[in-house]
Amino acid sequence: MDALNAADFEALAREKLDEGAYSYFAGGAGDERTLRDNLEAYARRRLRPRVLVDVSGASAATTVLGSEVSMPLLVAPVAFQRIAHPDGEPATARAAAAARTVMCLSTLATASAEEVARAAPAGDRWFQLYCFSDRGVTEALVDQAVEGGYRAIVLTVDAPLLGRRERDLRTGFAIPEELEVPSFARAIGGRRAATLREMFALLDQSLTWRDVEMLAELSDLPLVVKGVITAEDARLAVEHGAGAVVVSNHGGRQLDGVPATLDALPEVVEAVDGRVEVYVDGGVRRGTDVVTALALGARAALIGRPVVWALAAGGEDGVARLLGLLRDEIELALALLGCPSPDALEPAHVAAPNRHR
Repeated sequence: MDALNAADFEALAREKLDEGAYSYFAGGAGDERTLRDNLEAYARRRLRPRVLVDVSGASAATTVLGSEVSMPLLVAPVAFQRIAHPDGEPATARAAAAARTVMCLSTLATASAEEVARAAPAGDRWFQLYCFSDRGVTEALVDQAVEGGYRAIVLTVDAPLLGRRERDLRTGFAIPEELEVPSFARAIGGRRAATLREMFALLDQSLTWRDVEMLAELSDLPLVVKGVITAEDARLAVEHGAGAVVVSNHGGRQLDGVPATLDALPEVVEAVDGRVEVYVDGGVRRGTDVVTALALGARAALIGRPVVWALAAGGEDGVARLLGLLRDEIELALALLGCPSPDALEPAHVAAPNRHR
């Protein structure tokens, strides 16, 4: 495989996927301003390396929620991965386990939590949760995650309704009839094809911070609240039992016009004030993006679309190659910044947007 970076994998994936599938994974909400800004926020930053630092043993290894990982880059939850490749989520899980990093499994996966756990039993897995109106379904999903050895529940809180994704409307994107979404099948008591809008109609639009407390008490697993982009909500998340937060705008797929996640990160970090770990997703394409996010206070970054592109381009091997390339990029960036480890990164390693200091 000739891919040398995330952009190369996207080009390969675009050749393999039909227009509807590619647009579903690539697209955002509305005019896609936030989708673009997630990427451009990293381009606006400049790194400030320190020289004559001993980096002979530089390593990207770190910890998240107390678990050791080979790099501060995790695999974000992405739905319907068997649309990208027949091996789908189990292939991604095996690649993430081989790379010694965390995979987050989506509620809207095309493989069950049990199947993914069997595919990579030694892997470190988190389970992303959408809260269904039927609390019995939600509780059953949490129970499956606990039984399957998942180490955290990642509650997505920015999607009470489906964002207006016009690429999907233009292509008429639909989930192929032959694909099962096990959580949805459980929610409706059977198996059939459905639209995204039908799936989201089953989610609980009345969710509040009290429900976060309830969900945190459903299991002994830490509850990670995903979809926080303001200081106000970051403080509330901590107060209501979150074990970590993800600064996320759903990859620009929900409310167009909200800030890029990198721009929102500093205020969330300040609000949390070290009480829980902070992660960030959206727009990460390079190892230099990861170290930028860490310097601004993130414990780790999550990456979604590039993993799907790699999966579409080369299945498990493609995802493994992408994660290996990114780990190498992170280690190189750390060394060239004068940082022997991710913990050595500080805000001073990043200049203000479009400034050198």
